[in-house]
Amino acid sequence: MHVIVCVKQVPDPEIPPSSFKVDEAAKKVVPPPGVAAVVSQFDEIAVEAAMRIKDAQSDAKVTVLSMGPASAYDAIKKGLAMGSDEGVHLLDDAFEEGDAYTTAQTLAAAIQKLGDYDLILCGRQAVDWDMGVTGSALAEVLGIPSITFAKDVQVRDGSVVVERVFPDSFETVEAALPALVTISNELGEPRYPKLQQIMQAARKQVTKWSAADLGLDPSQLGASGVRLSLDRLYVPVSEIECEFVEGETPEEAAQKLAEKLRESKLV
Repeated sequence: MHVIVCVKQVPDPEIPPSSFKVDEAAKKVVPPPGVAAVVSQFDEIAVEAAMRIKDAQSDAKVTVLSMGPASAYDAIKKGLAMGSDEGVHLLDDAFEEGDAYTTAQTLAAAIQKLGDYDLILCGRQAVDWDMGVTGSALAEVLGIPSITFAKDVQVRDGSVVVERVFPDSFETVEAALPALVTISNELGEPRYPKLQQIMQAARKQVTKWSAADLGLDPSQLGASGVRLSLDRLYVPVSEIECEFVEGETPEEAAQKLAEKLRESKLV
């Protein structure tokens, strides 16, 4: 049983929004300096889902896969400290500034290079852009079933059984393996690595692959291959005007308020 978990490193969502800056010319969000990036919340929960499968099946192997700059190595190490067996880091300047399409293409190539796999787990969405489409796009590229918004994942007799989350209900879905499942926060809190596990993670293998290692054309990756066009990125300006309606009596104030609302065609 081989489970692959895709994780992404993102700016710490606990940082106050006012601390971020937007470079409108470069169309980028600039996080405050000196603050370390973290594993996307839902991806960390996806690692927890993989660990629960491994707890139930002692022969299961879990691989943590991440695409990103050198700092993404820390996200992989977090997954290894939680109990994953090995890590793969997709590191190449050609991968940078991509969208969900190019990300899915790159992850799919890496997964195919890894070879045999049974289950792919992703977070329901990344907490930076909140688009939530990379997992489904990855499944489409690989040509395997995709189940989204999982709060529970069980592997039974060559199938994956998933309890899905809806706004007002739950749904149980079964699919043949191999399959991809995106994990929601309703699965529960991820386990916290112990000191011994953190030290063991430092000795676990992390393989680094470039675009050349994956046999991919750099002109089709990252910023060069995006399908999503970002026209503008900016901090919206919110202007509020407040006017106090006064009167000698509550009745007079109410009458003036009604007149103003009528003038503004709000009533």
